[in-house]
Amino acid sequence: MMSDSLLNALLHAKKVVTLTGAGISAESGIPTFRGAGGLWEGYPVEKVATVEGFEKDPQLVWRFYNERRVNIAKAAPNDAHIILAKMEKIYDLWIITQNIDGLHQKAGSRNVVELHGNIWRVRCTNCGRVEYNYEVPLREIPPRCKRCGGLLRPDVVWFGEPVYDINKAYQLTEKCEIMFVIGTSAQVYPAAYLPRAAWSHGAKIVEINPQETPVSSYADFIFRESATSAMRKIYQAIQEASQ
Repeated sequence: MMSDSLLNALLHAKKVVTLTGAGISAESGIPTFRGAGGLWEGYPVEKVATVEGFEKDPQLVWRFYNERRVNIAKAAPNDAHIILAKMEKIYDLWIITQNIDGLHQKAGSRNVVELHGNIWRVRCTNCGRVEYNYEVPLREIPPRCKRCGGLLRPDVVWFGEPVYDINKAYQLTEKCEIMFVIGTSAQVYPAAYLPRAAWSHGAKIVEINPQETPVSSYADFIFRESATSAMRKIYQAIQEASQ
């Protein structure tokens, strides 16, 4: 059952921002990948998620990302992704995501800010060309640039690198009336600052996470359940109230 105060806020809001983390894609079968002992799906972080690791062994890094691409290619957007895409027809809604899987766009969302890049994009380390590459599995490891023959790297943010589009993320955050915080631990910065920034500018914060996070201490509304379950309830309530 959704509270009347949240429903009232949703019925009167125009600008909505959603911050999503690995939890929203976990229901699509994509692991949250950051495990104990500094491992990323069984790989040492410094070997597969840093510039230094890539420079030392690009083939290992690309084997790792080829595996991830193969697994992500099998995943389909779940109801939480799909409902957020549908909500673009109701609100001026933007998604700020920490995920690199592209499932928001696959679900139909158009307004997506990808802080950590996209696993389906590649960037040439020589000429800087960026393009999408959906080849699964990759025919060549490591892949090379079609224009200059330079070594390609995944266009994702590795440890020690700045995130993408953070200024745009803050601008959207500071203007929104409601922020959904879905499936993120709220412990990876600078994304973890965004809910607090939205709250400090007067936005209502809706946390959707089975686990308590730092956002829980100031969130206005909390759903301790999965993203799909909570978003189904929220969307159904909006639809019923609007009829």
